[in-house]
Amino acid sequence: MYLIKEMPSETRPRERMLAQGAEALSNEELLAILLRTGRKDLSVIELSKNVLYHLESIEDLKRLSVEELLLIKGIKVAKATTVCAAIELGKRLARATPAKKKSIRSPRDVYDLLANDIAHFEQEHFISLFLNTKSQLIKKEIVFKGTINQTLIHPREIFRQAIRLSAAAILFAHNHPTGDSAPSRADLNATETLVESGAMMGIDVVDHIIIGKQEYYSIKERKKTKIREHYDII
Repeated sequence: MYLIKEMPSETRPRERMLAQGAEALSNEELLAILLRTGRKDLSVIELSKNVLYHLESIEDLKRLSVEELLLIKGIKVAKATTVCAAIELGKRLARATPAKKKSIRSPRDVYDLLANDIAHFEQEHFISLFLNTKSQLIKKEIVFKGTINQTLIHPREIFRQAIRLSAAAILFAHNHPTGDSAPSRADLNATETLVESGAMMGIDVVDHIIIGKQEYYSIKERKKTKIREHYDII
């Protein structure tokens, strides 16, 4: 029986990542997180360095196989397959084409984005749309379900998410199951609260759109718009 050589907790790669972020870690530390443990009198960092020592450069990791890893002392099947899986995932991410972001530039854009999803719901769904500086959609998120009142609006949580996503602006929307998109007093009060909170956080609240049946209401524009139904002429 033997003891695995351990590192002081403050220098362990996993703890350093939690404290400082992945960007602060060296190549050896990142690889050490995948390897997880060392062997006998070899710490996981030393084992990681042994792996990298067999390479001409970090770029050679792209071509490293399970069989090659198994030739390195201290590397077994579990470690080898974990490293190769991470490398393959990285290669796929590098090849991936970023999805084109949807632009939200008008209340009609919001209606077109959400109407098919929420207009038929029998319960109100309140949604946040987080936008970048180009008015492109970063993420849409259901904040809550149920009739709107100010006690259900939690600006701190909503804007915390906006900050996390680095959103430059935010737009709100919800449906009216009755089909009538005219705002209630609670809708107007909630919007006012959100606009004030956004101003304090430095995040622009673009609008609050209410979606009804073949219509929508822009609280910013104070305007209801009917959607014309299209019929094919035979």
